[in-house]
Amino acid sequence: MRNFSDYIVYVDESGDHNLVNVNPDFPVFCLSFCVVTKERYLSKIVPAFQKFKFDFWGHDLVVLHEHEIRKSKNLFSFLMESKEVRQNFFRALNDLVEDSDISVFAAVIQKDRLKNKYAYPDNPYNIAMLFCMEKLRDFLVQNNQKNKKISVVFESRGKKEDNDLEIEFRRICDNERNWAYKNTDFKEFDFEPIFAPKAVNSTGLQLADLVARPVALSVIKPGQPNRAYEIIKEKLSLKIFP
Repeated sequence: MRNFSDYIVYVDESGDHNLVNVNPDFPVFCLSFCVVTKERYLSKIVPAFQKFKFDFWGHDLVVLHEHEIRKSKNLFSFLMESKEVRQNFFRALNDLVEDSDISVFAAVIQKDRLKNKYAYPDNPYNIAMLFCMEKLRDFLVQNNQKNKKISVVFESRGKKEDNDLEIEFRRICDNERNWAYKNTDFKEFDFEPIFAPKAVNSTGLQLADLVARPVALSVIKPGQPNRAYEIIKEKLSLKIFP
């Protein structure tokens, strides 16, 4: 039997990592790692998500996309039917996320500040991934997961993008990307990147997708009401940079 970790990690992002043309309305890049025990994922989270889908669609083939939910597009167009329908849906969705026993490690990169501070700034995705991996590594140490294989699941973004991400991921795991301020040993774990097709109906990836944007918005507009973030922050460890 292979020595698998008790935990699995699902990753998603909000915003883009482009530093050339920074969107003034969304000038950040957020990466979020959702970490959960496999036992809890199988026994509690997946059944709860399936029930949610059966309740609102009558089947469980729907993939929850934060963007489509927010815009009431495609399979979520029924949210335009009435205020009551929309309120009932979001109340149930918020309860779903709130009841999910997960840990969220997120990094928000403020792109304008990054450009102003560094003459040759690194890719925001790479910076955010290092910060999230550091938090993940510390969490795994605290939970006695050394020398175990940990799957880190990303949504596929295309062959080239996936290859570039995997190269950077493995550099971090080989201790080739540590910054001077901290010397973190990732080799105590066997991290394995997994790239899931965009169409895959993964509960973990959908949960990560629901988390990323509210975290980003909490940095962009800290004074704006953000119910989703209020739910997530109890589970969250956040790094804002720079």
